[in-house]
Amino acid sequence: MRPEPTRFTAPAVTPDDIQPEQAVDLGLSSGPGGVEGGVPGGVVGGVIGGLPDAPAPPQPVRVGGDIKEPRKIKNVPPVYPETARRAGVEGVVVLECLLSPAGRVIDVKVIRTIPLLDEAAVSAVKQWVYTPTLVGGAAVPVIMTVTVRFGLH
Repeated sequence: MRPEPTRFTAPAVTPDDIQPEQAVDLGLSSGPGGVEGGVPGGVVGGVIGGLPDAPAPPQPVRVGGDIKEPRKIKNVPPVYPETARRAGVEGVVVLECLLSPAGRVIDVKVIRTIPLLDEAAVSAVKQWVYTPTLVGGAAVPVIMTVTVRFGLH
């Protein structure tokens, strides 16, 4: 047996002892965003221009020249799509990958497509892990090209 839902009803008469709420001054009235001349939607107490000593995030480097291809330390083979297998589709899907400084694949773009195989290739590559790439002793994001081969043996 289900309990009856609670029903709310408005009072018929407003009590005399209820006072209106008072505004509370939090000391943030110097402008939008909390600073004189602040930005609407800005962060209260934020620093104009951002943090002065924060280093810019490292820009991705492309494999080639002095930048060696990182070594793959976790490989996940692609799952051959059944539709492609039945259709006898084989070939190579070429992908451009963005690796995080830690060596994880964070973005994948298809460069050379085989429509029935692209999704399986991308899904597998997103699970791959590489050794970090160091430039000047610091780990940096890397852009590299990988190929995924599909063959019916």
